[in-house]
Amino acid sequence: MSHVRRFDHVGITVADLDKVTAFFVGLDLEVEGTRMFVEGEFLDTVIGIPNSRTEIVMLRPPDGGTRLELSSFVRPDHQPGSPAAMANELGLRNVAFEVDDLQAAVDRLAADGYGLVGGIGQYEQTWRMAYVRGPEGIIVSLAERIA
Repeated sequence: MSHVRRFDHVGITVADLDKVTAFFVGLDLEVEGTRMFVEGEFLDTVIGIPNSRTEIVMLRPPDGGTRLELSSFVRPDHQPGSPAAMANELGLRNVAFEVDDLQAAVDRLAADGYGLVGGIGQYEQTWRMAYVRGPEGIIVSLAERIA
């Protein structure tokens, strides 16, 4: 019997919740519910940091699949990560989305100042894919099925 029922969400801790939310909304994710603050015994127990307070926003893709939770800590202050982390650094390196038109998605993000990590690659005659570095160094993998 499996213990996991489904993949619910991925959480990313950010410094600028507005900027990162706008980036993902620009990729057509939708804000789910309302932004909210979480604090108290529940949060302190789960994350193991006493007297914590965080503001979160949940985003969902258009197909209603796995959600993205963005969290910005009010207290304690966030700890900086590496905004220039490359794909071979340990830890969560990218969030991946399938798109209908890879070039259009890359162009739209470039217009907002977000560039490619490398280039647009093609895997056989199946996928075109690119990594885009978004706000706070978040790498977003965009893939277009071509077959």
